[in-house]
Amino acid sequence: MNEVKPYVIGVDLGGTNTVFGIVNQRGDVLYDDSIRTQEFSTAEAFVEAGVVCLKPLIEKAGGIDQIKAMGIGAPNGNYYTGSIEYAPNLPWKGIVPLSKMFSDALGIPVAMTNDANAAALGEMIYGVARGMKNFIVITLGTGVGSGIVINGQLVYGHDGFAGELGHVTMVRGAEGRQCGCGRTGCLETYCSATGVARSAREILAKTTKPSLLRELDPEKITSLDVSIAAGKGDEVAKEIFEFTGKMLGEACADFTAFSSPEAYIFFGGLTKAGDLIMKPIEEAYNNHVMPIFKGKAKFLVSGLMSSNAAVLGASALGWDIPEE
Repeated sequence: MNEVKPYVIGVDLGGTNTVFGIVNQRGDVLYDDSIRTQEFSTAEAFVEAGVVCLKPLIEKAGGIDQIKAMGIGAPNGNYYTGSIEYAPNLPWKGIVPLSKMFSDALGIPVAMTNDANAAALGEMIYGVARGMKNFIVITLGTGVGSGIVINGQLVYGHDGFAGELGHVTMVRGAEGRQCGCGRTGCLETYCSATGVARSAREILAKTTKPSLLRELDPEKITSLDVSIAAGKGDEVAKEIFEFTGKMLGEACADFTAFSSPEAYIFFGGLTKAGDLIMKPIEEAYNNHVMPIFKGKAKFLVSGLMSSNAAVLGASALGWDIPEE
């Protein structure tokens, strides 16, 4: 029997930057580096640059013979096919067989999933979901993503794209906000970082209450600005988080009806607001969830809140690939 190889490569492929890391079984990112995703107009050029970036890291780890596999977390990454499919925020259009391209270039197995599923795997292996078999990770960033784990397995559906809870409809009809997916009223349009900024502009326009946020250009307000203002006791900023948390809590109450998770784990920049957003989430959840489920789910913040969190999540895919 071959000796188990001690490292995997985790890749966080984002619309702006791509980070590569060498990860051990304890979840330590030993070596990492990055390239700018948008600089490469073709996937071939991107893979070539990625391999150049990785080579010094691999050498530091003792060579490619010490690397078990690579895991990639990417927008619209399909676990079944190993391809990125029609990602709107990447330079390469259509279907890109990125796993095969990296596998051919490096000579190791490569697996891929979307970034929210990678976060769920990371929580299960390295984070607060260790020991759990039923939980939902919700990522709160530029958009709202989710990774659903049932009976210890990620839910991919028949085509690899299941679990898009950020695109459940929260406000139906003409009143719903336009979403980048083409629909209206999606959870993402209210509870992402960009959604919070939009809520700030709407709430400021509807009220005459004094607010620190009025000192800023409304079109340039960010979720961080709202968080800072709320932390200083700003009543309007607190109202914005109440609105956001209430919608998230109501959505989670609906999600519980189909999977009864042990925990909801929130991941991403908005969680830095702490109780300002977590308390409204839990309160709204308990007000709307079916009585049989009340008080059963935990509401947790990611245990991987660091600059390497996404790399760790992606690396978790690598450990699942069987030894050849």
